[in-house]
Amino acid sequence: MASLSTSSLVFTVRRCEPELIASAKPTPHEFKQLSDIDDQDGLRFQIPVIQFYKYDPSMRGRDPAKVIREALAQTLVFYYPFAGRLREAPGRKLVVECTGEGVMFIEADADVTLEQFGDALQPPFPCLEELLFDVPGSGGVLDCPLLLIQVTRLKCGGFIFALRLNHTMSDAAGLSQFMMAVAEMARGARAPSVLPVWQRHLLSARDSPRVTCTHREYEEVADTKGTIIPLDDMVHRSFFFGPAEVAALRRFVPRHLSKCSTFEILTACLWRCRTMALQPDRDEEVRIICIVNARAKFDPPLPTGYYGNGFAFPVAVTTAGKLCENPLGYGLELVKKAKNDVNEEYMRSLADLMVIRGRPHFTVVRSYVVSDVTRAGFGEVDFGWGKAVYGGPAKGGVGAIPGVASFYIPYKNKKGEDGIVMPICLPGPAMEIFAKELDYFLNDKAESGTKSTFIASNL
Repeated sequence: MASLSTSSLVFTVRRCEPELIASAKPTPHEFKQLSDIDDQDGLRFQIPVIQFYKYDPSMRGRDPAKVIREALAQTLVFYYPFAGRLREAPGRKLVVECTGEGVMFIEADADVTLEQFGDALQPPFPCLEELLFDVPGSGGVLDCPLLLIQVTRLKCGGFIFALRLNHTMSDAAGLSQFMMAVAEMARGARAPSVLPVWQRHLLSARDSPRVTCTHREYEEVADTKGTIIPLDDMVHRSFFFGPAEVAALRRFVPRHLSKCSTFEILTACLWRCRTMALQPDRDEEVRIICIVNARAKFDPPLPTGYYGNGFAFPVAVTTAGKLCENPLGYGLELVKKAKNDVNEEYMRSLADLMVIRGRPHFTVVRSYVVSDVTRAGFGEVDFGWGKAVYGGPAKGGVGAIPGVASFYIPYKNKKGEDGIVMPICLPGPAMEIFAKELDYFLNDKAESGTKSTFIASNL
């Protein structure tokens, strides 16, 4: 189930000076507003993505850094807002000034082969800060490059493509669409097959904003017990869920919930194990926030090519005691209900809330955020060297508060089984409890909700 990363691997990366890549042709100088979903406080951070590619004999003599640099310049003709910079207008409104300055690009070489990373290519990756270098002064939300891309050639002829995105610009679906466009241009296309659509007004607040739905994900919760995760001693580990693991979890699903999705059952299980690991008092409220793609919830759906943030953060709230002392079906029902709350009216109400309340951050106190990127298509991105051996988020626990978010990433294990890999970020002692609790479920040691370290430690 769990596999630790190859964190013992150490290598050297030689980087060229960072450069700005502008679009290959002149583009309009204009101001473009982000939507009222895009510019909320909880998205004002940089999100890292990483792709590993094997050597392909048919590409012999072609330099991936050169190919991608040129493709990037051509893609920015279509996606020119990415070459601009964010400014803040009154009311904390974010606006892209399309200055054409460009995106930041780093060419690099590493004295390591793809094979040395081992069979288990999954987060946390060794020397990540060398493969995606944080250029000093480049990581801010305002007045900084909106994308930073590093292409690192490996000794074996393979390469690593790493990217950092200002999250206010796009979500996983939007970023994947942009990366696909760069890949198509790298393979010789004249234009992306899916043309980008800006139209951020589609997710802007109504003329007279009014909150019509309940949004407990933005409640102000006082952190009375200092339970926002401590930032020291954070451990990163990845856990794999293949057909056998998912089947093991499904044994705990009550009959009336048997149609639940893999996402729902995984989320309920991880929420519970993580809560037990952090050992809050049993009367403390705990939250699970599910990121729900709302593109298809609109009538008509958001246009194909829309690359802004098109999701909501619906939340389920209960007490630690209820979550951990009830059978798994209890948490599962809460997760299902939260996901089903999201519809067009919910999104309209959310945009209005942002304007009324000054674009608040979602609640982070005793919250756990899960984002399913299994359908985002990162692994499909092909710059000419074939599909990525690994493609997706570079680590778990990203965002303003490390440890609060996890991603579900599509993954094929050594046996060739398709499944989901989940990077988890927790304080060291909590990680041990988390792994033990998960083991209870996967090895059928759990009695529907009885005997657990949580109850031993808190009752």
